Amino acid sequence: MASTSAQMASDSSPSMRSCVYDVFLSFRGEDTRDNFTDHLYTHLVQRGIKTFRDDKLKRGEEIQRELLKAIEESRSSIVVFSQNYADSRWCLEELAKIMECRKEYKQIVLPIFYHVDPSDIRKQRGSFGEAFTTKYDYEENWKDKVQRWREALTEASNISGWHIKEGYESEHIKEITTDIANRILNFKFSFVEDNLVGMDSHFQKLSLGLRMESNDVRMVGICGIGGIGKTTIARYIYNQISWGFKCSSFLEKVSEVHKNKGLVCLQNQLLNDTQDGGNQKISKVFEGANMIKNRLRF
Repeated sequence: MASTSAQMASDSSPSMRSCVYDVFLSFRGEDTRDNFTDHLYTHLVQRGIKTFRDDKLKRGEEIQRELLKAIEESRSSIVVFSQNYADSRWCLEELAKIMECRKEYKQIVLPIFYHVDPSDIRKQRGSFGEAFTTKYDYEENWKDKVQRWREALTEASNISGWHIKEGYESEHIKEITTDIANRILNFKFSFVEDNLVGMDSHFQKLSLGLRMESNDVRMVGICGIGGIGKTTIARYIYNQISWGFKCSSFLEKVSEVHKNKGLVCLQNQLLNDTQDGGNQKISKVFEGANMIKNRLRF
């Protein structure tokens, strides 16, 4: 298994965890549930992006554990900031959890500023300030959570996202879903059988060795006799983490390919996998070695 962390497609490298959803959608239902967010959700699903939307969860005083789990199990979160987003303590709790996952798991966070000014969110002005003072008096009634909410709003507003103020929403949604599809789905899966038992436990154990929070180059060996599933484990881990890298490559049966087709064949595969739209054809080992060194920036 080979992969490169030359530059992450997101803010930084992904943490070791098993993801269930590609996208978690955070939005203020009263503002956008039946229009913008509904259309966005439909387009994401049509593009094959597994998206969590909390339609089936009941609202209560406290954010439900299922929702927090869904956030943790998502590769990315889309936050649709709208006029009344801060009116909902539920939304603010979601956002705070999302920003925690951004720090802990390196989750990709993609804000959409839907007819709101990011500076109002950053400085908690207008409707984003009223909720904390006059409207719902968060400062008085939710003292233990206010600072966390404020920090989450400020941090999220500083992330580059999409500003929707005018124009056709369908065009904005098309642009957004295309961008997200390129970020989330533009990685190569290595085939692994469904319903394999014990993969998550292997995944968690190997996470200690891979240390994805580090920027160092890491090499981890999976040892054992033939036929016990070493390649299957490697494929599973590759599929879990490759989405977070700008480029990646899975080289299998290295000894067999090297024996039958030579080292140049493996070099060409690695170079083609790590170059967008590449069709690299080298013929000499030393040439391939130099190109790989430059490509991976060793």
